[in-house]
Amino acid sequence: MVNRMVDKQGLSPSRGITPVQQMLASGTGALLTSLFVTPLDVVKIRLQAQKAPFYKGKCILYCNGLMDHLYVCENGTSCSSWYKTPTHFRGTVDAFVKITRYEGVRSLWSGLPPTLVMAVPATVIYFTCYDQLRDFLRYGMGYQGNQVPLVAGAFARLGAVTVISPLELIRTKMQSRQLSYRELGVCIQSSVAQGGWLSLWRGWGPTILRDVPFSALYWFNYELVKARLCKEYSVQEATFMMSFNAGAISGAIAAVMTLPFDVVKTRRQIELGEMETQKGK
Repeated sequence: MVNRMVDKQGLSPSRGITPVQQMLASGTGALLTSLFVTPLDVVKIRLQAQKAPFYKGKCILYCNGLMDHLYVCENGTSCSSWYKTPTHFRGTVDAFVKITRYEGVRSLWSGLPPTLVMAVPATVIYFTCYDQLRDFLRYGMGYQGNQVPLVAGAFARLGAVTVISPLELIRTKMQSRQLSYRELGVCIQSSVAQGGWLSLWRGWGPTILRDVPFSALYWFNYELVKARLCKEYSVQEATFMMSFNAGAISGAIAAVMTLPFDVVKTRRQIELGEMETQKGK
């Protein structure tokens, strides 16, 4: 029995990697992803603002490559300091060139620092929990089927969203009402008194509606494609390019299959954000 347990532990793909190392790796990956993706989303939002200017109290979704965040427009069509009245953009490439030329390269990463405060911890929790849950199910409980990454991915995302959801609601309250930290404390106490502690998780439902199915499908397909590639090329450990291709394929499949959930989630999140804005008036 002991020998069998030792054998199982020896087969673990995470052998030699501690949870702390997993957290550091996921945190580093989160920062690199944000640095790469944020300029793309900034350009997308600026192009949207050009076609339909944002009005005061309007909420938009801002993505730094890790998670979606509600951004509340505060000053009419200018929306905020990084939503200056744009030069006319003819397209994506033109937007990159003109933003860089007239506003500086740093403008492409506008709005990134505040969102990283929540996005990096959420990503660290998510990936570390996934690795730990997957290995526990496989090597602690002996489950070896394809359902292991599906279950681990779903529960890991559920846990990350549950931890971060109150922080996202607090950030939205602060932004929409321009509250000091003391006023924010009073606001949270009032909200809890009226709706109970569950009121802090008001945005939890629409978030898990898309994120949990996406995560479950992503990890199920990722592990499946990676295993097939390893078998195809007769290797025991996946190379960087194998993992990269597996991630791209599984991400595309999960995105397509959860698109209806994403539409509902986006609309519901914006509705909740604008409700908070109306309360602050």
